[in-house]
Amino acid sequence: MQLHELYPYEHERKNKKRLGRGSATGWGCTSGKGHKGQNSRAGGGVQPWFEGGQMPLQRRVPKRGFKNNFKVKYRVFNLDQISALFPDKEVIELDDFYSRKLCKVDESIKILGDGELQAKVQITAHRFSKSALRKIDEAGGTIKQVEG
Repeated sequence: MQLHELYPYEHERKNKKRLGRGSATGWGCTSGKGHKGQNSRAGGGVQPWFEGGQMPLQRRVPKRGFKNNFKVKYRVFNLDQISALFPDKEVIELDDFYSRKLCKVDESIKILGDGELQAKVQITAHRFSKSALRKIDEAGGTIKQVEG
C-alpha cells in the first residue's frame, strides 16, 4: 500500500455542511447561525481588528512625528574611496558600483569631495558635491550627472 492509496472509508467521511437549503439538510431555518444578532445576518460579522466597540488600538496609540515618503536617499562615496575601489579605471559608470554590490540597484549615488583624486577619471553618478566637482576638475577628470 502506498501513501496515495490511503483514504477514509465511505462511512468515515463527513458530509459537507450545506447551508440555506431548507430543513432537509438539518441546518434549516437559521442555517446553524443561531437567532438574530450581528453574525447571523448576511454579510454580518466583524473585522479581525474590531474590539467590541472599545476604542480600537490604532486609534488609542498616539501618532507622533512625520514621515517623508518622497525623500531621496543617496548612497555616498568619497573621492578617496573611489580611488581605492577603482584604481585602474578611467571611466566609472553606475553599473560598476552596482556590479560590485557596493549599493543596491535602486539606490541613487552621490559623490563627496573627501580625499584626493590622483588620476584623470570620468565619473557617472546622480549627484556631486561642490568640493567633489572642484577636485575632479582639478585632476583633469569629467563628470556625467544622470537623473533619478
